[in-house]
Amino acid sequence: MKLSERTISAIGKIITGDEKISPYRSGSQLVRLFNDYGANDVHGQGFPSRWQYAEDKIRSLNGTGSIGALLRQVLDPREFMDTEFNINEAVKYVNARLKYDGYEIVIDNDLAKVRDLSGVAVDCQHPFQGSKQEGHLFIEEQIKKAETKIKEGDYDGAITNARTLLEAVLKELEVTLDTDSSEYDGDLPKLYKRVQKLLNLEPGRPDIEGPLKQVLSGLISIVGGIAGLSNRMGDRHVRSYNPAKHHAVLVVNAAKTMVNFLFETHQYQKDKIS
Repeated sequence: MKLSERTISAIGKIITGDEKISPYRSGSQLVRLFNDYGANDVHGQGFPSRWQYAEDKIRSLNGTGSIGALLRQVLDPREFMDTEFNINEAVKYVNARLKYDGYEIVIDNDLAKVRDLSGVAVDCQHPFQGSKQEGHLFIEEQIKKAETKIKEGDYDGAITNARTLLEAVLKELEVTLDTDSSEYDGDLPKLYKRVQKLLNLEPGRPDIEGPLKQVLSGLISIVGGIAGLSNRMGDRHVRSYNPAKHHAVLVVNAAKTMVNFLFETHQYQKDKIS
């Protein structure tokens, strides 16, 4: 989440309270706030002006996942309780600048959330909509979580949910197609290869044309890539580097495209039998 200088300045004024539409924070309060986001500062002699300190700290967080968390905290309705200030005025003030960066703040269920105005492109269709079965509800939950987390700037979480979605769908299909299926051991590529065989999607089949073999082989690479990215960039493990938005969108859209294809293949085979 990358913010422009104008947005940084607006957020700084909300944090300090200098715009007089949000609670005032003293220098020591600002230090405590930003120390929660990795700073290690002490308020004392030689401390810069409050607005300068706030803006410098926002710049240091700009482009990281922490900037979204900071926005959610300072625009949390609870920060405005028992004060003379109206949370909606502060949100409107920030959103007037934030929209040019492609985001907006919304108050949802009494909590501040950051929404990505560009959204996520691929629509995921599955045959379990309306089902109350626990496994089906879990699949629906992972789709919604992955989409929501991209909109909120939680790219780590989106990647984790994309992998979890693919795992859940593959496990559901395997159990449906093979009642004696092996227990899942966390190896996503190995799970996919088992389901691939059950769905007759093995690229080595002699009756499949060459270009289609390449596409089916590419699906194996996609599954391996999602597994690898979720390990390196997701929040399941210690990250080797922070994911960017376009990485998270790629992983989520790839997972949803895979899910669509797997469900459609399963339905096609069911229709052929009937």
